[in-house]
Amino acid sequence: MANDWYTLDELAHQLGRDRREIEKLVQRGRMPGHRVAGEWRFHTIEITHWLEEEIRQFSGEQLEQVESSYADPAIGKPVTIRSLLKPELVAVPLEARTRRSVLETLIEVAGRSFEVFNPAAVLTAVLEREDVLSTGFENGVAIPHPRNPLPDVLGDSLIAYGRTFSGIPFGAPRRQLSDIFFLVTCRDAKTHLAVLARLGRLIQTDGFLESLRSSDDAVSSHQVIIQADQQVDSRPGDG
Repeated sequence: MANDWYTLDELAHQLGRDRREIEKLVQRGRMPGHRVAGEWRFHTIEITHWLEEEIRQFSGEQLEQVESSYADPAIGKPVTIRSLLKPELVAVPLEARTRRSVLETLIEVAGRSFEVFNPAAVLTAVLEREDVLSTGFENGVAIPHPRNPLPDVLGDSLIAYGRTFSGIPFGAPRRQLSDIFFLVTCRDAKTHLAVLARLGRLIQTDGFLESLRSSDDAVSSHQVIIQADQQVDSRPGDG
């Protein structure tokens, strides 16, 4: 099997889903797939984009499976938030009042890592992603990110975090305002999906968002995120 394609069984294993469930999704047009010689085939890029948009609806257990499937092959473990979010990449308060200024400021914060070689290219990629579908959630969280990996403009994958002290329009469902922002920029698709799944699990953790909104500076906000990330390692996904 070429690396660019999954069979039905391979995709079911990758997602931790029953193959019959996968088959129903693709037959109903809810998952991208192609019929090849009478068998379903799934392109890795299309599945990556599908996962990126569907992942916000996953349960804790499903998110954990995505994490495990896209574990860092070098260490055999899921990518952690604490490995990518350094203290200097946190900005609280985040001084921004519009969607564009949030993104521009977060990219400036990410630049403190010296791993962002072309900030303008990152901004363009993130804005293009937001134009396809907002990364804002109904709970006030947004996870802006490029639609595709950026290996040519990043020295390493990273996360930047910021919180505005008042919500701003960011395109979330039901016109919900956003105030919590995680900028995710990765060099490869596996790390990208693993990080989105990990952040999804953190967001579902009881009390996590409340603690973030109670943290009024960068130091305490970073501590809240790191502690929650460590706690995720010690508990199973929520079914």
